[in-house]
Amino acid sequence: MSEYEAVQRGPLRLKGGVGVSPAGKRKKKKDKEKSKIVDQIVSSKMQEEEEEEKRALDKRTPAQLAYEKMQEKRQIERILKKASKTHKQRVEDFNRHLDTLTEHYDIPKVSWTK
Repeated sequence: MSEYEAVQRGPLRLKGGVGVSPAGKRKKKKDKEKSKIVDQIVSSKMQEEEEEEKRALDKRTPAQLAYEKMQEKRQIERILKKASKTHKQRVEDFNRHLDTLTEHYDIPKVSWTK
């Protein structure tokens, strides 16, 4: 039993107390404008640092960057082109294309009974 004699009995008391404020202490009001300005400065510095890190990690040449940019642009154009037609319109276009082909491309009939 001697091991448990040092245990505190009763409710758990946390620092700061929930809803209980000492009579002598008051919270100080912070200047919101100064804190906003400081936050903006800090965030802008962090963004600049992140951009510098990205530039340092990016080992691509300007030609490679331009190539990738053009690839993305072409891919977006392809997607928009495919999205502009419905399936029915694509099938009709394909059928028109097949109609213009010569008979040479037709599948010949094969018959064993001739």
